[in-house]
Amino acid sequence: MEVVPAPIEGLLLIKPRVWGDARGFFVETWQQERYAAAGIDLPFVQDNLSLSGHGILRGLHFQKTRPQGKLVSVDQGSVFDVAVDIRPSSPTFGQWHGVELTGANQWQLWIPPGLAHGFVVTGETALFRYKCTDYYCPEDEGSLRWNDPFLNIAWPVASPQLSAKDQAAPSWRDLFGKGADVCP
Repeated sequence: MEVVPAPIEGLLLIKPRVWGDARGFFVETWQQERYAAAGIDLPFVQDNLSLSGHGILRGLHFQKTRPQGKLVSVDQGSVFDVAVDIRPSSPTFGQWHGVELTGANQWQLWIPPGLAHGFVVTGETALFRYKCTDYYCPEDEGSLRWNDPFLNIAWPVASPQLSAKDQAAPSWRDLFGKGADVCP
C-alpha cells in the first residue's frame, strides 16, 4: 500500500494495492501491523456502513469530548470526502482537505481524532464504510456548517441534499469564537 500524508496534520490518504483481472478484484482493506507501521495504531471498536444517493451530503460531523479516528472508504460508487481540522492547538487548525474516494480506486482516508468529517455523493449512489476508534455517542455529537464561508470548501455539488440537523449546523465562528476568523 502507498501512504500519502495530506496537508492536515495526521491526515493520511491510503492507497491499498488492488489485484484485478477479468473476474473482478481483491484488496486488503485492513491489516493491523501494516497500518500501525503507517501510524494508524489506535484500536478500532466500531464499523459503520451507509448508503446514500447522488447529491446527498453528510457532515461536517465530529464528537466533542470523545473524538473518533476514522478510516473511511467507498465500497461502491463515489464521494468527495472532506476533513476539517478543528483542533485549536494544531498547526493546521481551520484547514480542510478533500479527496475523491471511489469503489474503483479503493482509496482510504485516515481521519485522526479531532477532525470534523463529511462527504457528498458524486456518483449515482455510494456505499460508504467507516472504521472508528471510539463508539458513536449521539449526545456528544457536534456539527459544523458544510458551506461555512470561512472554510470555503470547494464541494463539487452545488445544491446538496442535507438532513435537518446538518442544515442547522453552527458556523465556524459560532463554534470557535470571533478570533477564529484568522487561522495561523
